[in-house]
Amino acid sequence: MQLMKVAITGPESTGKNTLSEQLARHYHTEWCPEYAREYLLKHGKKYSYDDLLVIAKEQIEMEKEFESRVKRKNSGISGKQLLFVDTEMYVMKVWCEFVFNKCHKYVLDQIAERKYDLYLLCNIDLPWVKDELREYPDLETRRKLYSIYKDIMINQSVPWADISGDHDQRLKKAIKAVDRLLSK
Repeated sequence: MQLMKVAITGPESTGKNTLSEQLARHYHTEWCPEYAREYLLKHGKKYSYDDLLVIAKEQIEMEKEFESRVKRKNSGISGKQLLFVDTEMYVMKVWCEFVFNKCHKYVLDQIAERKYDLYLLCNIDLPWVKDELREYPDLETRRKLYSIYKDIMINQSVPWADISGDHDQRLKKAIKAVDRLLSK
């Protein structure tokens, strides 16, 4: 069985968590959640540059655990197993650089080391939903962040798809992109 990993990326409040869960359900597989949310709920919204390194390291450990879980299931589509990853190291890179104007070497090393088969870039066209952890409700900042993510996607070599529209449209676009990946 070949494990194929699909990373769901993009700014906050763009439906990454929802899409990850929907895709895992659709393909009868697992999805690795975002660790940052758990960390910030436990330690508080005020975080430091060093906290982002702790979050990044734990995110990688969680992803490894979910990879093992999927491999142990030994089921898949056409000899391929899928894992959906809600938040990967590009998210950590953007977060570090946007807030602190620098990025941990560990995060950059993990970007080079970790391999994904497809990125799904969640667009900012969903309404921003306030919660105790979100930081950027203004549209201008959201546009700026989306532009940073899109530039990253354009300048890396892994296939990617822009995921926009309401939740149903997003799911349909994502399934179409994943089905394309699985057909290769």
